[in-house]
Amino acid sequence: MKKSFSHYFHYLYIFADIIVGFIIVYLPFLTNFGFDEINPATVPAALIYTACNVGLVVIFFAIFKIYKMLTSDFGIIEAVKIALIALGIQLIGLIVITFVPHLPKIENFIFGWILSTIALIFSLPALRMLVRLSLLVFVYRRKKNTIRTLVVGAGSAGKIVVDESRRNVDNHNKVVAFIDDDKEKINGSFAGLPVKGPISKINSVIEYYDIEEVVIAIADLTKERLREIIAEINSNNVRIRRMPLLTEMEGPNDHKIVDIDLDELLCRPPVILDNTEVNEMLSNKIVMVTGAGGSIGSELVRQIFKTHPKTLILFDIYENSTYDIQQQLRMLMREQNINDIELVTLIGSTYNEVRVEQIIKKYRPDYIYHAAAYKHVPLMEDSPAEAIRTNVIGTYNVARLADKYGVKKMVLVSTDKAVRPTNVMGATKRFAETIIQYFSDKSKNTAYAAVRFGNVLGSNGSVVPLFKKQIESGGPITLTDKEIIRYFMTIPEAVSLILQCGLFANGGEIFILDMGKPVKIIDLAEKLIRQSGLVPYKDIDIVVTGLRPGEKLYEELLLDKNTQQRTKNEKIFVEAKGKIFEIEKEIETISVVFNMDSQSDVKSLLSKIIDTYCPQK
Repeated sequence: MKKSFSHYFHYLYIFADIIVGFIIVYLPFLTNFGFDEINPATVPAALIYTACNVGLVVIFFAIFKIYKMLTSDFGIIEAVKIALIALGIQLIGLIVITFVPHLPKIENFIFGWILSTIALIFSLPALRMLVRLSLLVFVYRRKKNTIRTLVVGAGSAGKIVVDESRRNVDNHNKVVAFIDDDKEKINGSFAGLPVKGPISKINSVIEYYDIEEVVIAIADLTKERLREIIAEINSNNVRIRRMPLLTEMEGPNDHKIVDIDLDELLCRPPVILDNTEVNEMLSNKIVMVTGAGGSIGSELVRQIFKTHPKTLILFDIYENSTYDIQQQLRMLMREQNINDIELVTLIGSTYNEVRVEQIIKKYRPDYIYHAAAYKHVPLMEDSPAEAIRTNVIGTYNVARLADKYGVKKMVLVSTDKAVRPTNVMGATKRFAETIIQYFSDKSKNTAYAAVRFGNVLGSNGSVVPLFKKQIESGGPITLTDKEIIRYFMTIPEAVSLILQCGLFANGGEIFILDMGKPVKIIDLAEKLIRQSGLVPYKDIDIVVTGLRPGEKLYEELLLDKNTQQRTKNEKIFVEAKGKIFEIEKEIETISVVFNMDSQSDVKSLLSKIIDTYCPQK
């Protein structure tokens, strides 16, 4: 096996210790008596004594694994350890001098012994420190295109960041300063670098030091405080990374630097929902998820799987993503030795009524989560009949058959675009909500509900995957309008909401999540660019292209805490029921669109049924 270069350092240190030790230990014998007055009998004894002393140094260093120390990690603790060993060996030598013949008397030698001891204690650690400094200079000179970095937190985690930047040639960070809230550290020095503060002044520090990247290195930071710091930094065009929090560390040596995740980009506390009752509801039940291969559907499947249902049915028209989630669950079942969950994966479309009835009739699900839908706004503007086929007819088929075969609850995944829709997708989802409310009013067997929420970070069709691809290709990021805003949530938040609403569903409710303040898309784009280690408008440009067909400048959830009913969860509200439509007649009317050639005719007919829909001209 080929040995690394660092392996040969062990032999170089042994050789250096022998040479340095021999000179330092033997020199006092010469200086005490002068070269002209050396007693011939003293020379052999002094040489033997020196050889034994140096031999003990090598032996004890080997026993205490001094030669196994990594030069790049050499510090004060290692230096003290070496000094103590050297002092111990010198004390042994002092005793030996007293009893070995032909060596000078102790009272004549004590001054020389003290000098050699001090020299040995300092020279052996200094030898290693010198090598470390040489390595640091070597690494520094080899680094190209260094990134000026500010570390938040002048503590142990911050020291790790600095050490890694100094000794790793592949790490391009050049830490130039720290910032901390500790008043005793502010305006001091840490790891040889200035400490500024408090953290509330971070933007001025970034500007003063011309910072390109900020690393947050405070292990005991709370999630709330982390979001506050990120919100402060985001007013600057810098990349943000961080060390793991104590609650996230997988082991005692988990010191990797990670990027800011999507949840942290929201700069708001995550919505935490207690799913204990959901677990009780779904445990040992038969559960069906339509659109199971999509970003929302697949996360629904994962979270439902954790509740340990009796049977979990995955239904989707797209085979590739459905196969992926099926394989994930099968692997999980093998790893956890789960044998009592029946996993059923079926391909088909919800607008194929015969296929849907075959599945529901055979498996008789207790709960259905209906996530199958077309969601891309611009695409549905060009294919309105297909949006109606899947989002309206598909929902009608599932809802009708859920009632026919006695499904306990059916939950529809809806969208904020269903509120006063200006596009086909939103109008068809509003139509789907009316279907849910119609069957809720009619059915004696099934409880129906719809869940309405905003954009989901990282889901298929959201801006985040699009922006990331544009950044990877060198830009620019295309933005429809600088003032455009959206409500955002993470995929786990969205799915927890859907499951919670399944618990609360009693009869046709439209559940709405309090998603906090909406996010400006341009701010999100700038954050993603900085997260990628680039500077907005310098490395990656942002280009305004204008609103796309059917797109709104502002999305609405119509969340009115004063008039809408609050559920047991303070983040979930229920919209008051509106007029119940005669859906059977509306479905018959809308079905004629499949024979229409004109997209405008399709949209016009849809607007006559959904009177809140105003197609854009």
